[in-house]
Amino acid sequence: MTSISQPYQRIPLLPQIIAALISGVTLFLIAVIAWVVGYQLLYAGRIFPGVSVAGVDLSGLTPSDAAVKLHATLSYPVSGKILFRDGEKAWVASPAELGMVFDPSSSAMTAYRLGRSGGLFKALSDQIRARSGGIYVQPVIVFDQRVAYQYLRQIALQVDQPVREAGLSLEGTNVIATPGQVGRELKIDATLVYLGAQLQTFSDGEVPLVIQEIQPQVIDVSAQAEMARTILSQPLTLVVPNAGAANPGPFVYDVQVLANLLGVQRTANGVQVALDTAGLSEMLQLVKSRVDRPAQNARFIFNDDTRQLEVIAESQSGLVMDVDASVRAINEALLRGEHTVPLVIVEEQPQVASTATGAELGITELLWSETSYFYGSSAERIQNIQTAASRFHGVLVAPGEVFSMGETMGDVSLESGFAEALIIYGGRTIKGVGGGVCQVSTTLFRTVFFAGFPIVERYSHAYRVSYYELTASGAIDPRLAGLDATVYFPLVDFKFKNDSPYWILMETYVNVSARTLTWKFYSTKDGRTVTWDTTGPTNVVPAPPPLYEENPELGKNEMKQVDWAANGADVTVTRTVYRDGALLFQDRITTHYQPWQAICQYGPDSKKPEKLAEEKNLCRSPSG
Repeated sequence: MTSISQPYQRIPLLPQIIAALISGVTLFLIAVIAWVVGYQLLYAGRIFPGVSVAGVDLSGLTPSDAAVKLHATLSYPVSGKILFRDGEKAWVASPAELGMVFDPSSSAMTAYRLGRSGGLFKALSDQIRARSGGIYVQPVIVFDQRVAYQYLRQIALQVDQPVREAGLSLEGTNVIATPGQVGRELKIDATLVYLGAQLQTFSDGEVPLVIQEIQPQVIDVSAQAEMARTILSQPLTLVVPNAGAANPGPFVYDVQVLANLLGVQRTANGVQVALDTAGLSEMLQLVKSRVDRPAQNARFIFNDDTRQLEVIAESQSGLVMDVDASVRAINEALLRGEHTVPLVIVEEQPQVASTATGAELGITELLWSETSYFYGSSAERIQNIQTAASRFHGVLVAPGEVFSMGETMGDVSLESGFAEALIIYGGRTIKGVGGGVCQVSTTLFRTVFFAGFPIVERYSHAYRVSYYELTASGAIDPRLAGLDATVYFPLVDFKFKNDSPYWILMETYVNVSARTLTWKFYSTKDGRTVTWDTTGPTNVVPAPPPLYEENPELGKNEMKQVDWAANGADVTVTRTVYRDGALLFQDRITTHYQPWQAICQYGPDSKKPEKLAEEKNLCRSPSG
């Protein structure tokens, strides 16, 4: 028997391995899918294992059963405690009192949806995590912040306090220091954020109160109070430095005056106690009115023979009190504990010293001289003319200066040498201090007019006054109507401008026996000449009939005239000023005079006043 051998065949291993792996994976996937499907079917309609709400395990429960269990188990809204604290003060409230309401049904549904939302892989991941380690689901609550806000508002009433700056007060001269207070405000909206987060934990706890503190700018004024007591320890004495016999002062203010001015001022470094600057400045204004002394130019007369200036009054330096600097000096001295304080005084030098010469000032010759007449003036009126005119004798007017007669003349009073005489006031001619001053202002006006200087301000009298139209012979010259000027400073003034490059020296001379006032201007002629014309009185209105008044101070059939009749009229004076033949300027001065009524007063039981006036030659109609 013959045997035949078969050749050996080799089978490849790699395909066998791959086939085995595919089979294994397939079997694994089938097993996983079977498990997943089975797990889903097992917990269909129920909460997956490992899911809890606020610590309550809801594994395997339907949402409705879970809701029942949560409702029965969780009493946190009522039994829980929330603590608020501010220092030693504390407030405890239940979540329900703060507006929290627990919703078990919504919470159960939230637990049920875990593992069933977010896509397949998310759902499976949540199921695995819940089963392996458990998942805590936030409880669903309703938080009514309006309720919590009202609760916190009540806390705020006990927590809040306004910021208060430290301050000083006075009881008489007793200094009382009030410390500052830190402001505090409970920020309710910010606190509600922390409260909401705590309620979500379903656990007791302390919720921080968010309190904002506001620091006062000044919290302690004890040092300032001590300084204030030092300031009020004695009166304040203000002195003029290097005071001579003619200087006023000292000025002494008692402690109560200082107390009324005391206050706290803010500085870059905090606060300091000081006297109120506005009140102190006001107080010093009266001191300034007594301390200030304007610088006085020297006064001269021009010697017509030598053609040189002669001093009749020496120049004087002036004093000007610096109020602001004095206020600072007073406060600085008081802070140093000093109570005698020199005022801050600035010395001013006059424009023209006593050593000035005519050549330096341009005063080399007589420019113009004007004379007015005052025949028939009373002794009082003459006294006032002399007093007023003397105020201008030797006075200088600077180039370019607008000269004010009222400012230079100064006070018109009985104390300054004036007497009572007739003046025009309130529509009547009455007795008043300074009657006759207008003789001086009229004379100055005419000097300015004919010397050719610009007139800045001028007022006429209410009616035509005969004094100002008198000539040397004593006759009335109507051409002088409209060439008068009245001054009742500070309401009414006369001003002119020195528009020349030279100083003007004014000299005034009163000749009582001749009843004349002469005003002279000395300077250097600059080639100006003056021509003028007048309309004379036009639109003449007759004076009203006389007025007769009974005066109980007069006797029977006694009468005196207290006002004089004058016709009303309009006058226009035209002046043309040339320099070296060329027109410099032209001006028109218009004057309106009111018709003026004569007034006579008679004693009681007198006969007919009209007849009495005729007999006594009083209250006559004006002439001309």
